[in-house]
Amino acid sequence: MILTICRAWLLEMTAAFLFLVLPSISQAVPVDAPLADPALEARARALHKVIRCLVCQNQSIDDSNADLARDLRVVVRQRISLGGSDQEVLNYLVDRYGDWVLLNPPFNIRTLALWLGPVAILLLGGTVAVVVFRQQRSTHESKPEPLTAKEQARLNALLDNDRDAI
Repeated sequence: MILTICRAWLLEMTAAFLFLVLPSISQAVPVDAPLADPALEARARALHKVIRCLVCQNQSIDDSNADLARDLRVVVRQRISLGGSDQEVLNYLVDRYGDWVLLNPPFNIRTLALWLGPVAILLLGGTVAVVVFRQQRSTHESKPEPLTAKEQARLNALLDNDRDAI
């Protein structure tokens, strides 16, 4: 009987351990294998900081834990280990993903909207605000039309009634 209780307890503890440990193992992010040469690894890490994670979009692949970011880090290390210069590695990625892959895209005809879009929106918004404020000011500053004789008589009657009530 004691042996049965011990087996049941051991089985329950094993199941509890597996339920607690396995989910954390399944979410572990594999660590990238650094390059053997420290100088090449430093170049790779510098490039990782200027390449955008295409999943996170506002992080570099150096900061991101996304699978695609890890894959891009591997590609960068492979290209560097094959003897590619930093610019060649960046050109390789831009050819495949476009200028969007760079955290600081170049100013050219393809990225014109990206660079000038915020300025254009700001100018358009400022223009609309100025027009609206001028219209509001002109309507508030204009003098009201004088009362007609009938309206003036009605006003005087209302005012007389108020004075009598006091």
